[in-house]
Amino acid sequence: MKAFVFPGQGAQFVGMGKDLYESNPVAHEMFEKANDILGFRITDLMFDGDAEDLRQTKVTQPAVFLHSVILAKTLENEIKPDMTAGHSLGEFSALVAAGALTFEDGLKLVSARAQAMQKACELKPSTMAAVLALSDEVVEGICAGIDGVVVCANYNCPGQIVISGEVEAVDAACEKALAAGAKRALKLAVSGAFHSPCMEPARAELAEAIQNTPFHEPVCPVYQNVDAKPHTNPDEIKANLVAQLTAPVRWTQTVQNMIADGADEFIEIGPGKVLQGLVSKIARGTNVSGRQ
Repeated sequence: MKAFVFPGQGAQFVGMGKDLYESNPVAHEMFEKANDILGFRITDLMFDGDAEDLRQTKVTQPAVFLHSVILAKTLENEIKPDMTAGHSLGEFSALVAAGALTFEDGLKLVSARAQAMQKACELKPSTMAAVLALSDEVVEGICAGIDGVVVCANYNCPGQIVISGEVEAVDAACEKALAAGAKRALKLAVSGAFHSPCMEPARAELAEAIQNTPFHEPVCPVYQNVDAKPHTNPDEIKANLVAQLTAPVRWTQTVQNMIADGADEFIEIGPGKVLQGLVSKIARGTNVSGRQ
């Protein structure tokens, strides 16, 4: 069974999607429609901008979504997924690819999500850090023992967890992680504490937009971040999307569940190859392949 997986923020690079825009009429039309919906030429920033412009959350998230969804559209006559999943932002791409959201509505929600998250980031200094070579339980225990807000935000693969929260709390957690034997505890170049309680203002703002958007039953199960389980009920999908902003991304558990449910080929659709590396680590020892 084929599983389509879609990357999130951080996979972007200048020039992404330009080949599709120039060579595929359907892709060209979708990119131009996106420019109209967003009210600015995001294609200019994606194709010929600079890395700093592209790193702004309000630009990054629509850009990664567009590259992923338009690429999936150009492939739909060749291959179709039996299940989909996306890492954080990538969950919106997964929902569009599965038919739960239209392209237009998905883009509008991603743009609203990005702007809400950007505003939340500006309210209070916050950050994220990657912790390597410690078990989930040890990192969870470290976060629980720190004064201030710091939580496990991304369970990326065994031995790789991203923590998120207030700057001082994340710094303290990194020190304790290194003392506990972590190979690395590295601050990330992000604008705020995604998937943590610091995103509560964004969650509240996005909830209204999601509730006012029509969702449909997808053509295949979508494995969602908050519980790593497959969903096809539109109301459940909506509730999980709202919760996702302040809840951890359970990517390790998602891939494990997809494999248990029959996935034997993972196809990453979008910029970069980050998810292929994570899938390989999670699936090590099983008869599963991955390609981009």
